[in-house]
Amino acid sequence: MKEEIYIYFIGTAGSGKSTLTHNFKEWMHLRSLDPITVNLDPGAENLPYEPDVDIRDWISLKDIMESYGLGPNGAQIACADMLALNTADIKKSIDSFKADYVLMDTPGQLELFVFREAGKYIVQFLNPERSIIAYLLDHALAKSASGFVSQLLLSLNTNFRLAQSQVNILSKADMLTDEELEQVLRWSQNPEEIGDAILNEKASIYREMSEGILRLIEGFGRENKLYPTGKEDYFGIEDLYTLIQLQFEGGEDLMKD
Repeated sequence: MKEEIYIYFIGTAGSGKSTLTHNFKEWMHLRSLDPITVNLDPGAENLPYEPDVDIRDWISLKDIMESYGLGPNGAQIACADMLALNTADIKKSIDSFKADYVLMDTPGQLELFVFREAGKYIVQFLNPERSIIAYLLDHALAKSASGFVSQLLLSLNTNFRLAQSQVNILSKADMLTDEELEQVLRWSQNPEEIGDAILNEKASIYREMSEGILRLIEGFGRENKLYPTGKEDYFGIEDLYTLIQLQFEGGEDLMKD
């Protein structure tokens, strides 16, 4: 019997984590695969999918605000730390589905999951050997050289904090023009080209910082390949699925005949 594969969708607010979670689940259903979705955001509203496991069944942002007299930001931090207290219940609910894939939709604010200890605890408690981080780069920020490099730095930080296999995804890529998408993909494949693009930006302390960040990333020898995805026609989902199969199944496809 195969163990389930955990896919954690992580990125900055508005990067498209919930949308990609929904699209991935729908794509899998169309191919007779067996995924479930898990919402880990206690303050989530108007999700595009109905979670199979929902942290809001245990923790409510509104209740925390009212009970402790906290504002939205303070309550978000309190909820993030409380996630760890409910991890055993989350795992029990996940296990009850006996699914092949568990799509983990993390909190809207990246720092609440990546930079709080609860996030790393959840990954380690569930099944770290069968987990992969799908890090979403915001398409709007990625259009400029300095913005692209800043996104890579956040991706590197996420990898450092969670210590898991990771893939970089250019989310909402279908909202870019063909020229913009080609440019971003070239940057991801050629460090010299992104370096030249940074040098062509207006001289400033921010340009110097971008140069330093790029050198730091290159020093780690990281693979910066991007997998573009989009909302329409499940753009890029099959490539992401294939990568996951290679990671955990040695290329063996779990699609039903």
